[in-house]
Amino acid sequence: MNTALWIVQGLLGVAFLMAGGMKLAQPKEKLATNMAWVEDFAPNTIRLIGALEVLGAIGLVLPMALGILPVLTGVAAIGLVLTMIGAAVTHLRRGEMPMLVPNVVLGLLAAFVVVGRLFM
Repeated sequence: MNTALWIVQGLLGVAFLMAGGMKLAQPKEKLATNMAWVEDFAPNTIRLIGALEVLGAIGLVLPMALGILPVLTGVAAIGLVLTMIGAAVTHLRRGEMPMLVPNVVLGLLAAFVVVGRLFM
């Protein structure tokens, strides 16, 4: 179980680090070419979402890897579950049903980390 959790944490960490880094590094106009939902948000809000994703990615790996407050790994995973719920709500409101699939998959994987790290 520990190995499966580490694999999922690593994959989620890479996914959220890349997605969040992109939201932090690119202007809204460039993001809009691939992510239509950014039109609904201010540039600072998009950067905030990116920062939360990057922090969540770091929180999934570092606390457990360093053995310093490992409970923070579960807390970071909770934050990412909430982020994916917010993303799913945004896509539902915009009628972007195909975009729900990544949100659900990433949210379920983060929930797996929550359960595995906080309740087992």
